[in-house]
Amino acid sequence: MSKNVGSIDRILRAIVGLGVIGWGFYAQNWLGAIGLIPLFTAAIGWCPAYTPFKISTGK
Repeated sequence: MSKNVGSIDRILRAIVGLGVIGWGFYAQNWLGAIGLIPLFTAAIGWCPAYTPFKISTGK
C-alpha cells in the first residue's frame, strides 16, 4: 500500500472531513460521520478509490 495522496490533496481532504463532521454536529445528524472517511484517508495518505484508476496526486 503505497501513498497516493499528495500534500495539497491531504489538506483539502482534512478540511472537507472536518467540515462535514462539523455540519453533522450542527445539524445533529449522524450523516456527519461520513466526514471520517476523507479525514482518515488524509491521515494515512492513501485513497482506495484512486487505486483502480492508478491515480496519484503525490510526487
